[in-house]
Formats: sequence, structure tokens, C-alpha cells
Amino acid sequence: MPVMEPDLDATLLRDWACAVDEGPFSSLAWGERIAFTNPDSLTLLGALAAWTDRVRLVTTVIVPQLHDPVMLAKALATADLLSGGRLTVGIGVGGRHEDYRAAGADPATQTMRQMAERVAIMKRVWAGEKTTESVLPVGPAPTQLGGPPLVVGTIGPKTLRSAAGWAEGLAGITMDLDVAKQNELFDVARQAWREAGKAQPYLATSFWFALGEHDAARNQVREHLLRYMNWIPAEYVEAMAPTTGWAGNEDELLAVLRSFEAVGADEIHLIPTSSDPDQLRRAAEVVTEFTR
Repeated sequence: MPVMEPDLDATLLRDWACAVDEGPFSSLAWGERIAFTNPDSLTLLGALAAWTDRVRLVTTVIVPQLHDPVMLAKALATADLLSGGRLTVGIGVGGRHEDYRAAGADPATQTMRQMAERVAIMKRVWAGEKTTESVLPVGPAPTQLGGPPLVVGTIGPKTLRSAAGWAEGLAGITMDLDVAKQNELFDVARQAWREAGKAQPYLATSFWFALGEHDAARNQVREHLLRYMNWIPAEYVEAMAPTTGWAGNEDELLAVLRSFEAVGADEIHLIPTSSDPDQLRRAAEVVTEFTR
């Protein structure tokens, strides 16, 4: 979903969601920020559950430390109910202290240990346990037994290993589309899950994309990064923009998708750098060919 783009409205968001649901895509993903112009992730999740019927809904990612864990568990269980069990919850510690401060959260809690503590509370809620003295436990019960699957959003091996005890996989991101580097992180996950005695992890990566004539598409990515990475000095974003994300034509995108598939990616999330529906239409054509 193009949630980090400016000038969004309900019609545009609904049209994107319906087009993804009707298209060749396997999931619909979006991220969370607080001190930004994007829609609230949990409110949008309810709308997406109502607007779609088929695709999985994947949060990439929600930061538990920005929410009360019991209320977050309740909201996610509600979304799992509304979507008929189509929810996957990507969570991470986030990368911006300003979001913590805006939400009234302590930036000192931006740790994997603090996130794991909140995950444990959420799983207790989803299991129907009482988290305090009450007549009934916090509901509703999620449609998926034990709650929606949790995947960790990270690019770091240490963080990934620490999540093996509670996560079902990885919701990664590649800044420079280095397939070998991404596969190294996949291998870390495979080993960590094996050592934890768990089944093979779900492995996903993502990247910013723009389809079009190369210079115009690359500039589209650049403009998006300047808006989105507004906590980083603009000169640094300008320096990284030429090699961050992906820009090119349909054949080139198809080749990129196949390269990540070859190293075992279960899903590849395409992050829009424009809310133009034509970008989604063109991406759908590529994915149709990719999934044949």
C-alpha cells in the first residue's frame, strides 16, 4: 500500500486494496509511522479487512513498544476475525526515536528484549488467558489458532536470532537489492530456527520500486526517499538515493524477482514510491508473468 505517499484519500486507498486483492498478488503489506502523514496502521487494517477477500494482510511492521500490548493484541485479534484469518503480523523495534516520543513511549524500550516481553503478553491474550483480574479474558479470540503468525522485521543477524523463539519467520528489507547479502540473512534464519527445533522459517524481503524509463523511475524513488527518510539529513539521503531501492522496466523487475526466488524468498513485498495506480497495474503484469 502507498501509505507513505502524500495526498491520500479513502477512495485511492480502497482502489489500491481492491486492485491488489483482484490481482495476482499473494499479500497486501503496509508500514507504521507515528510522526508522519501516513494513516494509522491499525485503523487502516480494519478497512483493509473489509475491502479485501483473498490476499493476506501483512503489517510490515508494527512497533509493539508504541502500543499497549493488551490493546494491540485485542486490535489484531479483531482484525484477524474481520479478515477471516488472513492476518500476518510483522513487528519490529522501529528505527526512529521521534515515533517513540510522539506516542509517549520511552525510546529506552527500543530493544528486542522489550519487544519480546510484549509479544509474550499478546500471545497470552490470544490464548484466552486473563492478564489481570476480570470476569472474562480479553477478546475476541483470533480466527487463527494461537493468534496471527508473527514475523520479525529486521536486517540484523543478532536481532533475527533473538526472535527465533517466538517468530515464524522474517519480514526483511533490502536497501541495495544485494541478493547474496539477503541470502546470508536467510541462512541465519534457517540455522536459528533449526537450532530452536522449529520448522523452516517464512522468508520475505522487500524493496522500494518504481517502474518506468530509468532516469524518471530513479528520480521517483529519490523523491520518495527524501519524503520518507525525513529524519536523516537530506544530503545523506541524496547520497544513498542512486543505489537504494529499484528502478527500471518490467523485464528488469521480473529478473529481480526471480533472483530473490532463487535464494528461497517465500514472498517479495514491493514497496510503492508513488500512489499512481499505473504503477500497481504495471507491477501486476510482472507478477502475473512471475507466477506462471
